[in-house]
Amino acid sequence: MPTISKDDLVGTWELESWTIGYADRDDMSFPYGEEPQGLLLYSTDGWMSASICIPDRERLPEDVGYRKLPDALKAAAFSSYFHYAGRYRVVDGDVVHYVTQSLNPNFPGSEQLRHAELDGHTLVLSGKDEVGGVTRFHSLVWHRVDATQDGVVIEDS
Repeated sequence: MPTISKDDLVGTWELESWTIGYADRDDMSFPYGEEPQGLLLYSTDGWMSASICIPDRERLPEDVGYRKLPDALKAAAFSSYFHYAGRYRVVDGDVVHYVTQSLNPNFPGSEQLRHAELDGHTLVLSGKDEVGGVTRFHSLVWHRVDATQDGVVIEDS
């Protein structure tokens, strides 16, 4: 498979799946369910943004201002959503995301290394991290979202 380039990434990608495997066991997990929703954007000027959530997130009450909602309700809503953004560059078939903003306050200032494989309109980003002494292996499968001729993305209903 040829090495990926920045030009290969530029555009909008929709998430199909996110799975996590573990070095200390054989099972896998799905951090945002087996049918997560997500968008990954790569711009021509070197910026990226990734957002992922569980499908059918529970809505917050509309008759109460956001700041007056109970902390537990807000925490539950935010735990069903993941986002980060920043600069990116491609290095030897890998993509490095330089995080500047994130819902997780520990992400800004970090570098998120992802191995990238492209097969037609399918992009697989993989990476690993360590949590509690256990190495985890992440695999995210994305599909390119086509734009209309005027550049506006329209989803069929």
